[in-house]
Amino acid sequence: MDFLFERLTYIFDPLHHFWEHERMHRRFALGLIVVFLGALVSIELNRQGLLPASLAAHTPTNHFHAVNLAFTLVLILEVVSLIFTLPCSFSKSVGKQFEILSLILLRDAFKELSYFAEPITVGTELTPVLHILGYGFGALVIFALLGVYYRIQPGKKQDMGLPHDLFRFVAAKKGIALLILATFFVLGLGNLYNKITGLPQIDFFPVFYTLLIFTDILVVLISQCFRPSFHAVFRNSGYALSTLFIRLALAAPPMYDVALGIVAVIFSIALTLAWTRVFTIRT
Repeated sequence: MDFLFERLTYIFDPLHHFWEHERMHRRFALGLIVVFLGALVSIELNRQGLLPASLAAHTPTNHFHAVNLAFTLVLILEVVSLIFTLPCSFSKSVGKQFEILSLILLRDAFKELSYFAEPITVGTELTPVLHILGYGFGALVIFALLGVYYRIQPGKKQDMGLPHDLFRFVAAKKGIALLILATFFVLGLGNLYNKITGLPQIDFFPVFYTLLIFTDILVVLISQCFRPSFHAVFRNSGYALSTLFIRLALAAPPMYDVALGIVAVIFSIALTLAWTRVFTIRT
């Protein structure tokens, strides 16, 4: 088993270093700018009737679709970063999930702009305006609560026992992260193929968060092999429940999704306080 754990670490660590390198972040940022500007130009060309019919059929005519595309790409990059944080602590992984949720709400706010004609005019139908306000303030509340969540995290990591047990536990989580990363790319390529061929597309982020729920439960069970403690199981299972709240938020109607997202963050804050202020063993 140690050979397997070493191979998983050997594969995961270079990928993690490659992804988190500052040079790669700059290249991704430049790529996002190019895609955003290219989308704006393509939409304008389509509005002017200058695109070939084959491209025009797949190109929207509302410029705000370019904003939605840019935010979707940002979310994809954040999801990959989330996958690489899975071998870290449960609390850090859940915090990254809340970061993604806040960005999803901001994207949904901008997505509402696609329902307006250009130039934007506000008539008697105020539902899109209310949705923009709700998603915007909801993302802001989650962003603020996320700061509280990170602030109350304990500075000292909990003892995982013997060093070789910690190595095995982290290596097992790295193996899970590699499987999720492969699944992520398969889902993404499948969705891209469906879009090009005109087939129905899956709702990517809800499917991914559903996968995270099963992943969190699997990590809870694996942690039992190295730290069989009621308090640790309850804490980790509670964080897995936070992921379930986020998944429910992504499936809920407008404004209910915002409320569920806020509840998920508050639950995680309460769980962290209970763990660090009540059940943490003082030395």
